[in-house]
Amino acid sequence: MTNPLLHKIAAEIEVFAGMTESLAVLEDFTVKLMASRLPYYNWVGFYWLDPDDAEMLVLGAYAGAPTEHTRIPVSRGICGAAVAEDKTIIVDDVAADPRYLACSIETRSEMVAPIHVRGKIAGEIDIDSHSAAAFGPEDQAFLERCARVIGAFMERTQLS
Repeated sequence: MTNPLLHKIAAEIEVFAGMTESLAVLEDFTVKLMASRLPYYNWVGFYWLDPDDAEMLVLGAYAGAPTEHTRIPVSRGICGAAVAEDKTIIVDDVAADPRYLACSIETRSEMVAPIHVRGKIAGEIDIDSHSAAAFGPEDQAFLERCARVIGAFMERTQLS
């Protein structure tokens, strides 16, 4: 990762992950840090697989406008697609992607990276931007690094 700001933010998340024992606190720290330091990250949030329904994502901590999408089936949306395909998805123009679940009329692009715990998807980090084509390879590398940090934290702190 060559973008110094993205590298610095990822490093701050890594340090914080080593200092807390609470996933909720780490989630909150992560979304607030990203949203406050990256002006084109207009909505930042976590979605977690429901422990009682592996086909449903449940909204975790987020920063940005409220969303009606507090539960998303894995079969729907960009968030669902990232889990179903087990890969980071970047959509440059959400209006042109039929998978997109409209959360805000201002959203123009979206990026979602899965979070793995012990080799299985546990959730994801979702970023929306009010700018079209906002996310490039540096953003993808950054978000995937953050997802690995969260996954490693979960492996370290949770018994399941």
